[in-house]
Amino acid sequence: MTPPTRAYLAELTLRLSEGLAQLDESRRARHADWIRRGQRDDGGFPGREGESDLYYTGFALRSLAVLGELHGPVADRALRFLESRLSGPGTIVDLLSLVYGAFLLDMAAGLDIFAKAPDGLRERWIGVFESLRRPDGGYAKGPDGAASSTYHTFLVMICLELLDAPIPEPDRIAAFLLSQRAEGGGFLEIRAGKRAGTNPTAAAIGALRILGGLTPPVRDETAEFLAGMVMDDGGFRANSRIPISDLLSTFTGLWTLIDVGAIAQIDRDETRRFVESLEGPSGGFRAADWDDCPDVEYTFYGLGSLAVLHRL
Repeated sequence: MTPPTRAYLAELTLRLSEGLAQLDESRRARHADWIRRGQRDDGGFPGREGESDLYYTGFALRSLAVLGELHGPVADRALRFLESRLSGPGTIVDLLSLVYGAFLLDMAAGLDIFAKAPDGLRERWIGVFESLRRPDGGYAKGPDGAASSTYHTFLVMICLELLDAPIPEPDRIAAFLLSQRAEGGGFLEIRAGKRAGTNPTAAAIGALRILGGLTPPVRDETAEFLAGMVMDDGGFRANSRIPISDLLSTFTGLWTLIDVGAIAQIDRDETRRFVESLEGPSGGFRAADWDDCPDVEYTFYGLGSLAVLHRL
């Protein structure tokens, strides 16, 4: 297998930036202003309630980066927040948010959070990832997890890429991911799962793409599966039991259809209308039709979806 030369998330950021550059300037500014208004005094960003959080800060920084607005005071304050969390990201998702946020601040604003990091921090984080490896070749959600997770295997891989660390035993990881294929297409999140989902399928395809392990049969099955996840409103649902579309599934579904070369299988105008129906007049995006409040996570998915559709 021959992995791509550019890190997966670096490529994602670049391609989304190119797509959003085609939006009207006032529209981009509206969303950037909405995100900036959410920054707390400590430099972090919260979810819909509560204190600053690594997870939501990560989404705010991603959104500002793809909008070309991650610089100046907002970046300086975010740097201080990430530095304050260097010693104790609690979960693999928090650790990804920290590592990805650090990458974005360095790429967009020339700020290096590792300048004040203790010696051996990178190696300690890599050791955390290795502790999650399971005999089947994948990675578990946490130290107590017995089963490997498709999504968390993908997270470990992209964290290792961002840390410039080699991905160990890539053939075993690819074998695990392929073992997660579900009958009828798509991928399971855990082996005991009963139903393939849009989001674990996106994670599996992203991971296989990093490994250079996508094959024509997998591409074709994935394209057919994801086309079946599109609802009448143009959005994607999370799995075949879910009766409504959401922005997370729509973004991951769109991005994955591009990865497998099958974006032409859906009505992109319908999908664009779905995404735009969740766009707030003052900025931000809601998660779905049932939602009444935008948040920073779904704002990234909304911006990402618009970027994909406009880039096409």
